Amino acid sequence: MPLSSPSPQSLRRLWRRRRRVITGLGAIALTVGILALAFAWTAGWLTPSRLSGADVADVLERHNGEHPGFRRAHEKGVCVVGYFDSNGRGQALSKAAVFAPGRTPVFGRFALAVGSPYAPDGVPAPRSLALDFSAADGSTWRTAMNSVPLFPVGNVRDFVALQRATTPDPMTGKPDPARVAAFMAAHPETRAFNALMASRPIASSFANDGYHSINAFRFIDAGGTARAVRWSMLPEAAFSALDRGRFDAMNARDRDFLFNDLFARLRREPQRWHLVVTLAAAGDRTDNATVQWPASRERIDVGTLVIERALPEAAGPCRDVTFDPLVLPPGIAASDDPLLSARSAVYAASLRRRSGEGPHPGAPGSAPATLPQESQR
Repeated sequence: MPLSSPSPQSLRRLWRRRRRVITGLGAIALTVGILALAFAWTAGWLTPSRLSGADVADVLERHNGEHPGFRRAHEKGVCVVGYFDSNGRGQALSKAAVFAPGRTPVFGRFALAVGSPYAPDGVPAPRSLALDFSAADGSTWRTAMNSVPLFPVGNVRDFVALQRATTPDPMTGKPDPARVAAFMAAHPETRAFNALMASRPIASSFANDGYHSINAFRFIDAGGTARAVRWSMLPEAAFSALDRGRFDAMNARDRDFLFNDLFARLRREPQRWHLVVTLAAAGDRTDNATVQWPASRERIDVGTLVIERALPEAAGPCRDVTFDPLVLPPGIAASDDPLLSARSAVYAASLRRRSGEGPHPGAPGSAPATLPQESQR
């Protein structure tokens, strides 16, 4: 039986089907290509001069030494567990579920910004408090705060330059004074940070210290209005200061005295901080963590952080978590501060490395001889 020729209508329908298939395949290829380009750009492959998270982690390792299984910064720490009790005032600023009245489970980490997990506690170094809020709607908010309300540099390239300038010489065990002086001469913001570090009182405990977001963020309310903010965790415990002149004596008596103090306090009772949000005014910088906002800015207390117990990092919920500042719930967004994406990339690189290195050995924050295995209420 002879084959009949397709009608013009059949040919048009066949062409339309083929065109849809070709267009769909082209869109898929284009999407995959865009994703690949974005990934390559993030990794720094397309811009060799751009610093990746791995590059910064390398610099930190050279500066601090290699400590397998530990974080590449703020190595010495302990996990903590508790909750955030919202008073509801934050709902006027942000639609994030964490600000609805009531309790949100929290875990986190107290740490020292020292180059070694085995360093003594009696040092004039910043301290940190990192937290994970797991809200009832399934959203997560992570924040990593420092006890000093500003940062020594405003971008990742300057951060790397600072680490390189202050890396100890293997021959002397100290940084090259000429390299340090050259960096400081070119960076007045770092000189200002150092002056603040040298003059500010040092809290006697993790529990009576305040912790600050450093970077600016944006709170977005239910109506879509966005406001630039920073936040702080301010302690209920009365402040008292350490005597800088007695650091050597304190370290000789107990190298882990800050961590032991935290465990002891939590055995007696939970420790509390107030989450205070500071609202920016017109003209306040949101892209530079070296610049503080005036003390006159409006501040709103939106609830209370309650830490109930602490436990060594090796056995706690914080060990395999990066407190990435870009893990944000609906209602909180990043600002234009370039340090935020840099921190996110470095934390991810650090996690990949320490996860492949296995559990770290005993150290303050894991299982030191002087620390109890877990505090109990």
